[in-house]
Amino acid sequence: MKPKFKILIIAGSDSSGGAGIQADVKTITSLGCYAMTAITAITAQNTTGVKSIVPIKPSNISEQIEFTAKDIRPDAIKIGMLHSRPVIIKVIKSLKKIKTNKIVLDPVMIAKSGARLINNAAILHIKNKLIKKVFLITPNMPEAEILTKTKINSIGDMIKAGKTLISLGAKNVLIKGGHLNSKQMHDILINKKIIKVFKTRKYLSKNTHGTGCTLSSAITTYLSCGKDLIKSCELGIKYVNEAIKSNLNLGKGNGPINHLNSITLNKRFK
Repeated sequence: MKPKFKILIIAGSDSSGGAGIQADVKTITSLGCYAMTAITAITAQNTTGVKSIVPIKPSNISEQIEFTAKDIRPDAIKIGMLHSRPVIIKVIKSLKKIKTNKIVLDPVMIAKSGARLINNAAILHIKNKLIKKVFLITPNMPEAEILTKTKINSIGDMIKAGKTLISLGAKNVLIKGGHLNSKQMHDILINKKIIKVFKTRKYLSKNTHGTGCTLSSAITTYLSCGKDLIKSCELGIKYVNEAIKSNLNLGKGNGPINHLNSITLNKRFK
């Protein structure tokens, strides 16, 4: 099997392998595409929490992005953890040089353990500048609350927050409903024309570390293959749900999901 499409990941590293760059590479590879990376930060973490974060210099992040893309042009780009305003400024400049339209932003702000991963200046720059530069933004409910300064307790609140992000300049927003107190999963895709609710079965498991990173990478992968936005979101959500259902149960805390479930998924949803 040869990968046909190439994806550049701009994100932080997770030493435990469940989230961040490691989850992104596993997802993209499992779904049959080629992954490249620009690492923004190095974290020491495991399933119980984050011990330390070492930021990479903005200039080095730009070099990773531009030098990699100069040789192997990405068909799509996934952006994860951007820890500071200077990093975001550099990333935006680098993206202009690559000129790839299929860019997915997962605005990583808080780790599963509750650890804060980026500062307030970075959050403001994501809100005011970066979301306008990407094709899709995929916040979970706490991230959407931070970006919109609203409390989300229902599907209606999710839709309202999504509309707020569209008014701020986002082209497409997928708000993930994993934090919603409901029997089903509700993920909501919003743009100026549509409101699409993806309803799926909710699997009760503590092993959900890296679901956000995985979903955004899966969607990016399907977009790179030429699938439209709705289909890419649908397939990405199915991939993550199957990965949670597998219930790996590694580690003493919030364990990772099973990225290798795509071997079955590809046969069913190819």
